[in-house]
Amino acid sequence: MPDFILRRAARVLLVDRAGRVLLFNGFDPARPDHRYWFTPGGGLEPAESPAAGAARELAEETGLQLTPAELGDPVRHEEVEFPFDGRWYRQEQDFFLARVTSWQVDTRGFDEVERHSIESHRWWSADELERTAERFYPEDLPGLLRQLTAVPWEPAC
Repeated sequence: MPDFILRRAARVLLVDRAGRVLLFNGFDPARPDHRYWFTPGGGLEPAESPAAGAARELAEETGLQLTPAELGDPVRHEEVEFPFDGRWYRQEQDFFLARVTSWQVDTRGFDEVERHSIESHRWWSADELERTAERFYPEDLPGLLRQLTAVPWEPAC
C-alpha cells in the first residue's frame, strides 16, 4: 500500500451553450505515455474554501474570472486516489458547474507543472466522450454532463 499525500481540490465543469465540457489533455511526468483528459481545477490553498479554490483555478487555467458565489454550490463530491509524478495522492474534491455561451481559453496562468504536463484543450460533448478510446476523468463524465445539461441554464458570461 503506497503512502498517500492527502489533498483537497476543486474542479470546474465548464460547459458551453452547445453542452460541451472543456477538458485539458495532459500526462503524468513520471509516466509520459499515460495521457488523459481532465477538467480545470486543482489543489486548494490552506484554509481556502472549495468555491474560492475553484474560482482561482478556473481563472489561472482558462482566464475566466468568476466569483465563488457565481460558481454556487458543488454539483459533485468525491474522493479519488492516483499517482502523479512518482507520488500517490488521496484527493477529496468538489466539482462546480460553470456555464458560458462560449469561451476563448487563455492558459497564460498555467504554473510550471501545468506548462510542462498539459499539451492541449478542447470542448467535448457527451457523445464524443462516449465514443472516444482516450482516457478522461471523471470516468462517468458523459452521464454527469448529460444530467447537468438537462437543466435550463443561464450563462455566467
